[in-house]
Amino acid sequence: MKSSPGIQAAIDLTAGAAGGTACVLTGQPFDTIKVKMQTFPDMYKGFTDCFLKTYTQVGLRGFYRGTGPALMAYVAENSVLFMCYGFCQQFVRKMAGLDKQAKLSDLQTATAGSFASAFAALALCPTELVKCRLQTMHEMEMSGKIAKSHNTIWSVVKSILKKDGPWGFYHGLSSTLLQEVPGYFFFFGGYELSRSFFASGRSKDELGPVHLMLSGGVAGISLWLVVFPVDCIKSRIQVLSMYGKQAGFIGTLLSIVTNEGIAALYSGLKATMLRAVPANGALFVVYEYSRKMMMNQLEAD
Repeated sequence: MKSSPGIQAAIDLTAGAAGGTACVLTGQPFDTIKVKMQTFPDMYKGFTDCFLKTYTQVGLRGFYRGTGPALMAYVAENSVLFMCYGFCQQFVRKMAGLDKQAKLSDLQTATAGSFASAFAALALCPTELVKCRLQTMHEMEMSGKIAKSHNTIWSVVKSILKKDGPWGFYHGLSSTLLQEVPGYFFFFGGYELSRSFFASGRSKDELGPVHLMLSGGVAGISLWLVVFPVDCIKSRIQVLSMYGKQAGFIGTLLSIVTNEGIAALYSGLKATMLRAVPANGALFVVYEYSRKMMMNQLEAD
């Protein structure tokens, strides 16, 4: 049975959602440490110090605070990302004058992923904002800036709506776009180049889970090495705007560099690198296999 564009989009969306879920469940503790160190770097000496203090002060559950919004954030992002990725691949084929079934080069695939990420950012920004605020709730309570009652998803959502209205969920949108669009060029580029390397002339579709896991890890590392300073600025804007007017992207960048030094832009990088391989590896393994399973089922019908 030949799939229509609508069915293909539904398959990509479902596979992206499954991959996003696997990514969050695998990497959430590392992401929590990353956000804590990005927004309150003066509280922690490094990755190990942040890990031990979080465990001592809040317990194991502290590493999973914000998991609900994280699931919503990454499921929404990856659903939209991989659904739009298929459409953007067709757009790149059209721009390059290629047939609809033609194989794209690794560079063209990376370009399609970059285009798709702009749409995914609109889905990611609101849920990412709630996630980051929940992850840093303990630090904000310690600073005396918020009351201890603001510790649930609903209380955070209500505080955003009360203070800034619906547009308040898009604090950090420009930073998110600055992060996503170039970042996903390197993300998909790193993934496809790695798959090409492991395939060694064979079809990439023949690669097993280990090679997909490693290729996903390369994709994650490629993305974060490029965009990490932008992500740091985004986290600051999204968290600190909760209890006062926060400067925009340029103002926040200048404030961090002037008061804390350039190194502060890389706070939490170690946690992110440790997270990159298992989380993004799980993302692509689940995405590729669930997509293949659905495509095979469609052809069988």
